[in-house]
Amino acid sequence: MVWVTFAKNLFKDASGLAFDGGKPTAYLWIHLTLAIVSFILGTVIGAIGLRGVRAHRRAAQ
Repeated sequence: MVWVTFAKNLFKDASGLAFDGGKPTAYLWIHLTLAIVSFILGTVIGAIGLRGVRAHRRAAQ
């Protein structure tokens, strides 16, 4: 949830860091990439962990 909110806030940025005259800056691209990669890694690692917990519960029965 944190990274999704962060990405939304990047596009609402009024400080001029994310957009310069309406054009995206390197700041935007770098931070957007970080947010996307972090979200994907977190999802994949969470799915692997969930599969492990389910497998452990099945093996324990």
